[in-house]
Parts: sequence; structure tokens; C-alpha cells
Amino acid sequence: MLARKILVLLLLCFTTIAVAAPTLNPSHPDRYIVVEGDTLWDIASRFLKSPWRWPDVWHANPQVKNPHLIYPGDELTLTYDVNGNPVITRTKNAHPTVKLSPGLRRTRLDRAIPTIPLDAIQQFLSKPLAVGEKELFEAPYVVQPADEHVVAGAGDRLYVRKLKEEGKANYSIFRPGEVYKKFSLDDDAEPEILGYEALYVGEGTVAAFGDPSTILITSTQRESQTGDRLLPLADDDVSENFMPHAPRADIDAAIIAVVDGVVQIGQHQLVVIDSGSREKLDVGAVLAVYTRGQKVFDNVSEERGDTVLLPDERAGTVMVFRVFEKVSFALVMDATNPIHLYDAVRNPPEL
Repeated sequence: MLARKILVLLLLCFTTIAVAAPTLNPSHPDRYIVVEGDTLWDIASRFLKSPWRWPDVWHANPQVKNPHLIYPGDELTLTYDVNGNPVITRTKNAHPTVKLSPGLRRTRLDRAIPTIPLDAIQQFLSKPLAVGEKELFEAPYVVQPADEHVVAGAGDRLYVRKLKEEGKANYSIFRPGEVYKKFSLDDDAEPEILGYEALYVGEGTVAAFGDPSTILITSTQRESQTGDRLLPLADDDVSENFMPHAPRADIDAAIIAVVDGVVQIGQHQLVVIDSGSREKLDVGAVLAVYTRGQKVFDNVSEERGDTVLLPDERAGTVMVFRVFEKVSFALVMDATNPIHLYDAVRNPPEL
């Protein structure tokens, strides 16, 4: 029994030693005052070579209601613990309020800084982005727009089948788009269908239940048409503040789609990854992107027709902001080289 306890303690020690402290950015500041327009990623990049390792250095104050939130005016200070590892603390909480006379109301003049640029992903935080095969084919669908319209917009009505009366009153309208398939290097393998792109159309409310039911369109991003599907509007709010971190499991995935359909992918563009909660990906997970090495002929080799597979090359970094069961949506945080469809996506190096 004693030998077993000693073995466990040794394993714990080795595990602790294996996780090295994050490497500081050579040009890191000792102090930094947060300003309006900062993102957590920006600030983490000032201090660390690997911004996703921010949780390893952030000393959150447990007495604060939400210790991970950082506000304009906060002063961040870099110090070191007894082992010489970097620690960043908040030494000043400048959360200004304004007192309005003659009442006693107080109004916050600032808000917590976001993790990443929200303007790049805002419209995608609460809209359906992907649906499973069963979810798609069981969803209520538009038979046709009312009033002899070919397409319909805000203020128009839709006739919808398969709508259950005991269901919710407010719905999101979407159009099935691209089929998301698992990437494989084996061209002969039958790819797994992971889900379907859900192109956001708009929102509507039930005007009358029946077969078909009648939906009044309350807002649209694109015109609705026959074949569009409906999903109940989600009640839960999607967080805009999350901590960047390394994946919680080993990830070996690929970029299978780009939200805006471009061929070459750059910073702050949105990509679809063929892994999701099934692979233990979660919001805030940071992944490294690698351009896959090509197989080329070795014209110097003495062996006729000899080929060699070139190594994968690091191309950039993405952060996951929406997760579904089998796919995830991520924002490109940096692109040191052009990023392409089917590039590899893996755990980032622990720098």
C-alpha cells in the first residue's frame, strides 16, 4: 500500500513538471491599463507568446462577482510566484459610475471587454448555424408563402407544415445549405455526414395553428421561400465573454467550410471545423492551423518515380466560438500564411 501511494505521488509530480509555465512575449509590459476597444486576446498577446495560455497566468480575484471579466480602466500587473512563474493580477478596478440628480440612480459607463472582436461574430452568436440530419428532416417546413407570393419578407405570412400546437410560439427560419462532411485523407472512404449548414433567413411568430399553420414573419435577413425550415427560438443567451484555452482533449480535425465562401482564408474570417462537443471541443478552445504537406516527386533520388511527403506548415490560429455536436465554428485569430479548405486543425504547441 505504501509503495502504491509513493507511485501515485511521483506520477503527480511528473504531471506537474510536464506542464511548463507559459513563455512571456519578449516585449511584454510590466503594467498595462485596459482601454476601450481592447479584447482579451489583444491583452493576452501583449504578455504571452501563446495568448490561449492566459488562464495559466491570470490570477482571478474570487471575491469579484465574475473574476474573469476585465474592464476599461483596470490596471493589470505582471508579477512572479515563488517558483518564478508569471502571474498577472488586477491591481486597480476603475469601473466608473455616474450619479444622476435628483435621483439616486447609478449607470455603468463601461462594459467588460470581449474575448475576441465581437463585430466579426455578433450575428452568429444566437442564430442557428448547423443542424443534424434528423433535426433537419423532422423540422417544420414552409409549404409556400401566403397571398400568392413567390418569396416573403417581414410582415408577410408563411404556410408551414409539421408545426406542433404544443410547441413554442416564436421560431427561427433557416434554409438548408451545404452538407458538412468529415474530412478524410482516404479518397475511397465514404465520408461521415456531420450535419447541414443552416442559412439564417429570419424570425416569425405563430399566427394560427393547423395543417398547415400560419407564421407571421417578424424580421428577415433574406427572403423566405418554399422549403425553408423552422426551429424554436433558443431561450438561452450565448456568452460573449469566455476564456481562451487549449483544447481539453487531443484534436485532429480539418477546416471543412468557410462562412463567406472564400477560397483563401485570412484573419477574422469564420471557418467550420469537422469536430464538436463529441470530440470535447468547447467555446474558447484555441487550435493551431497547419497547411497540409504535399506529396512531390524527388527528382534527385536514384529511385525512379520516388516521392516524398512534405511536412505540414503552421499557417495560423483559430478560436472556437460556437459548438455543435459534430461541428464547430471558429474565428481566425491570426494567419501567418494563407489558410485553405481542408487544412489541418490541431492542438496548439504549449509555449
